[in-house]
Amino acid sequence: MNKVYPSADAALAGVIKDGLLLGVGGFGLCGIPEALIDAVRDSGKQNLTAISNNAGVDDFGLGKLLRTRQIKKMISSYVGENKEFERQYLAGELELEFTPQGTLAEKLRAGGCGIPAFYTRTGVGTLVAEGKEVREFDGHQYVMERSLVPDISLVKAWKADHSGNLVFRLTARNFNPAVAMAGKLTVVEVEELVPTGAIAPDDVHLPGIYVHRIVVNATPEKRIEKRTLSERPTEKTTEKAGA
Repeated sequence: MNKVYPSADAALAGVIKDGLLLGVGGFGLCGIPEALIDAVRDSGKQNLTAISNNAGVDDFGLGKLLRTRQIKKMISSYVGENKEFERQYLAGELELEFTPQGTLAEKLRAGGCGIPAFYTRTGVGTLVAEGKEVREFDGHQYVMERSLVPDISLVKAWKADHSGNLVFRLTARNFNPAVAMAGKLTVVEVEELVPTGAIAPDDVHLPGIYVHRIVVNATPEKRIEKRTLSERPTEKTTEKAGA
């Protein structure tokens, strides 16, 4: 079975449709499937629900799909870096299922393992638990969370072989393996493609059984988020302030 496609557009052709549930790997701007997100934008498909730890920034990552109004709902953990997200949500134009980060990761992992639901203490007694079943185990309250199984998962990896065995690089591993496992159809964007067998079994982070389609993006933009700190006052300023 040939899993390799010539472009991101080709990898999504015939499978991306209106109203789908999309799983998208990444954390912040680290390890996001840039080319595949662009291909979804270019497809023009609407009313998408996106599962992702965050929503990118205004002009990058999932922020591109928010700007084109292709996403109707986000299932996310952190949404604080996207002004357009904030605007749409506060205006009632975007639905949000706000999910604790660990719970979101487990919902995807459980989906990939065929587990329909699980119980967690996270969120008990808060808005997160509203409308959900709550049970007591060993004297503690637990809220039941349903797993997530995206129609299509969009994943970023560093390297793949032709069978779809994946290697992730450093922190770009983040949500990507769980998103890949959970998807009914998983499309992976990689920087390097090697022959099957070129990756040692012990070096495989995710086996190819979870991967259906592969596209090579050898030169991703890889934006970097930088921490900005205010400058410390100079010694003279400090002396004057203390005088």
